[in-house]
Amino acid sequence: MFEFQQYLGFLLFLCILTIGFWLMIFLVGFVQYWLGGAIIEMIKEKRNKKKAE
Repeated sequence: MFEFQQYLGFLLFLCILTIGFWLMIFLVGFVQYWLGGAIIEMIKEKRNKKKAE
């Protein structure tokens, strides 16, 4: 059967895997939000530039 150290190693692996998964989901959402805001600001700047001319 399994020893206690192997069980702890498996739990540690599951914790690291779960933390990595949620961190990846968070970062993907944050990067999309960041890029979306940058694109909107760029469009606003172009519109203001055309109105100023």
